[in-house]
Amino acid sequence: MNYSGTQAGGASETPTDQVQAQDTKVGTGAPAEPNSIVSVLYVGRLEDGTVFDSSEAHGNEPLVFQLGAPGIIPGFQIGINGMREGGERVMAIPASLGYGGEDVTDPATGNVIIPGNSTLVFNVQLIKVEAAPAAQETTTP
Repeated sequence: MNYSGTQAGGASETPTDQVQAQDTKVGTGAPAEPNSIVSVLYVGRLEDGTVFDSSEAHGNEPLVFQLGAPGIIPGFQIGINGMREGGERVMAIPASLGYGGEDVTDPATGNVIIPGNSTLVFNVQLIKVEAAPAAQETTTP
């Protein structure tokens, strides 16, 4: 499947600004939608298979975030959008929807973790989907 901001059709050539995603297990729970709170387990790799981050490296704790909120690379959010709770997916994220042309370095060592212009490959398991928080209503007295 190809994803950009919305699901794309089946073009014969893969644009470099789309997330490639393949479900390895289709979930049966609630779908991840914009503004949903999602909990995921993941492994992030470079195209050569080098692991640069994972839930395991963070004590096997799920990554919890709101779809559409800042702080998570766009391609990761695009790739999770539409998944169902309990599902598993492999996503290839182009640099344009990842970290771009800049190297990502380890703040402690200064070593490059993700070279600039890298395609990122994630294995993701969607553990939980919660509905978007209700908007706070204000009333005037």
